[in-house]
Amino acid sequence: MSPMPKNPKIYHITHVNNLEGILERGGLLSDARMIREGGPAQAVGMSKIKRRRLEEIEVTCHPGTKVGEYVPFYYSPRSIMLYILHRRDHQEVNYAGGQEPIIHLEADLNSAVEWAKGGGVRWALSFSNAGAYLVEFGCNQSDFHRLDWSAIFARDFRDRDVKERKQAEFLVHGFFPFELISRIGVYDHGIRNKVTQTLLQHGRLTGLEVRVMKGWYY
Repeated sequence: MSPMPKNPKIYHITHVNNLEGILERGGLLSDARMIREGGPAQAVGMSKIKRRRLEEIEVTCHPGTKVGEYVPFYYSPRSIMLYILHRRDHQEVNYAGGQEPIIHLEADLNSAVEWAKGGGVRWALSFSNAGAYLVEFGCNQSDFHRLDWSAIFARDFRDRDVKERKQAEFLVHGFFPFELISRIGVYDHGIRNKVTQTLLQHGRLTGLEVRVMKGWYY
């Protein structure tokens, strides 16, 4: 396995139409909180797996909490979920708009952990898909070194084990502040313009990089 990167990043993907709501709330909400507030402008996930995360799978190192109570992040762009959205043919995904309107919100992993620790916010990591029944969780910083970083950054995930380990997640309980987002990666200049305009309207453009990142897409 590859060693942990020196300055690892985390990525939350969402539809560009959800950005305004994120800015109005000041950050990202867990699915549990989002449902209580009426849901996102544009849902893109798998409803069956979302229900499982909300109702069945417990984050074992924080007893009594479910995966759906946490804001999820991947450790690399170009995730398997994005591939599913790109294909537009998964029977459990109602969204059929493709990958083009999907944006990547990037943050620094170490900064996120320090923010959570400083505010007493629970966080965890999963060693594979946090929506799977046999997932293992960790809640210590030393656990990041146990992640399969070579699988996380793999571009070929046809191997079943690679596919599972690539889907490892970083989870933050309840809410993740937008000020920790350092860069937004987008598919093309049209989406970049839309993101930039939305940020400008909310006074959030200063100091935030918005870039077309074709290598983050399929």
